[in-house]
Amino acid sequence: MSMRRDTLRWNGWGRLGESAGLSREREHWLAGELSRRLRHPLSPPPPPVGIDQIRLPPTKLSTEIQAALRGACGDAGFSVSVLERVSHSFGRSLPDLLRLRRGDVPFAPDAVVFPASEGAVASVLRIAAEANLAVIPFGGGSSVVGGVEPRTLRGQAGALSLDTTRLDALVRIDRESMTATFQAGIDGPALEAALRSHGLMLGHCPQSFEYSTLGGWIATRSSGQSSSGYGAIEDMLVAVRVVSPEGVVRTLPAPRSATGPDLNHLVLGSEGSIGVIVEATLRVHEAPAVIEDRGMLLRSFADGAAVVRDATRAGVRLAVMRLSDASETALFEALRHDPARRFDVSAAALSLLRRMGYGDGRCALIYGVETASRREARQALREMLRIGRSRGGMPLGASPGRAWRRDRYRTPYLRDWLLDRGVAVDTFETAAPWSRIEGVRDSVVRGMQRAAEIHAGAGLAMSHVSHSYADGASLYFTLLYPLDPSNDLLQWESIKREVTEAIVAAGGTLSHHHGVGLDHLPWLTREKGALGLAALRSARATLDPRGLMNPGKLL
Repeated sequence: MSMRRDTLRWNGWGRLGESAGLSREREHWLAGELSRRLRHPLSPPPPPVGIDQIRLPPTKLSTEIQAALRGACGDAGFSVSVLERVSHSFGRSLPDLLRLRRGDVPFAPDAVVFPASEGAVASVLRIAAEANLAVIPFGGGSSVVGGVEPRTLRGQAGALSLDTTRLDALVRIDRESMTATFQAGIDGPALEAALRSHGLMLGHCPQSFEYSTLGGWIATRSSGQSSSGYGAIEDMLVAVRVVSPEGVVRTLPAPRSATGPDLNHLVLGSEGSIGVIVEATLRVHEAPAVIEDRGMLLRSFADGAAVVRDATRAGVRLAVMRLSDASETALFEALRHDPARRFDVSAAALSLLRRMGYGDGRCALIYGVETASRREARQALREMLRIGRSRGGMPLGASPGRAWRRDRYRTPYLRDWLLDRGVAVDTFETAAPWSRIEGVRDSVVRGMQRAAEIHAGAGLAMSHVSHSYADGASLYFTLLYPLDPSNDLLQWESIKREVTEAIVAAGGTLSHHHGVGLDHLPWLTREKGALGLAALRSARATLDPRGLMNPGKLL
């Protein structure tokens, strides 16, 4: 089990001892810069409570049920400790962290189980059915939509968190078919390390890569930062095994089948509502010999979006394309500023570029290749450069791309640093066709800014294109606003509601890759339709007639 909770922050992001890596000078300068941009003084909230200050009610499980669960999972696979119960109470959304930092844990599992085999998973579900317990599948716990809270239905006797991270083995590699089969509790780094030892890779790298699992990627219909080159998780999934309360659902490892609707798509995005994903077969690739990233500056978001669209349609073999709008570009420029340097080369270069027409509306585009040869890499980068220049793009060389790849898993640590200084940061995402990309982006950014100013007095709204397709793209939004510690959850709920309404009103989907969970559930009927949801509920009822699996989420 590579993901041990005692090595992770129970009330924040990532591993103990890790941070955003800011020097004291940069922290001081950045805090002042954020206050200036928000036009609002920063007011640090009370410090987070310690784990020893949290008081949970005792488990409701009888000694007989506890003994049965220990029998199924072993002594090492069963826990009622405060640390494990608290660590499995929330994901890592903004409201999750707000509650954890002050020790407010209204829902905690009565126990955490760590089954180490498919048989053990089946035994846990059988025990849960006999005892009328809710079961919440839990991988890395990185959900940002309330997807892993241990809620129960009326009449249920308690809740179990079923942690899959002991199911972490590479089962087999089929070199001839270029597929690999894994147990579903394996995390991103362990999965890629296992493949790299065979000269292979998967290429699925969401920002939660270090702290999320294969089963979680499938359950939330995840998409990684290199989806331009490797596709999203639904493009990688060949076959899957799910243990439901009624038995095992499995699909065949065939490249394609016309035997009715694809059951893989019943599992993809199911968010633990039909059973526990225990195993999956995936399409894999030869590990790239060449990885190169570049940066480019565009005069406007419209120009940048056109470059991404044109490159996608032209079939340029890029692994990464990420276009930041002007606000996000400006924030990243601020994050790279080092006040300890007497002469800031980047600032001087940007001053020069401003005189060349790359002013306040300038947008940064990061793009990269992962290929088998330098020839292929040069060809793709050359074609991208041609497309970018046709839209007025200014090449920035390799430095911005290297910085992005170096820091892409470190950026989430900034959220804890911001919360310590009284600044909330939340994210929203959607997808829309190219014909509406600019309109959706403008509408949602305006809605974010307006909601933050009404409910927090100030805000800093920004966005980027994160994933692109021939017919459209995903838009990812980030909002910073001053935190009101006495009213933080209501503040968040009000902003979340208004921003989500702006997304729906603009014609975007509720989620491109975060999922539904609890947070998006109130809007799901408007997207899926009442009859569509009824069909999905019928499928769920077949596999889980007692409603044991992750109740209250998704459906």
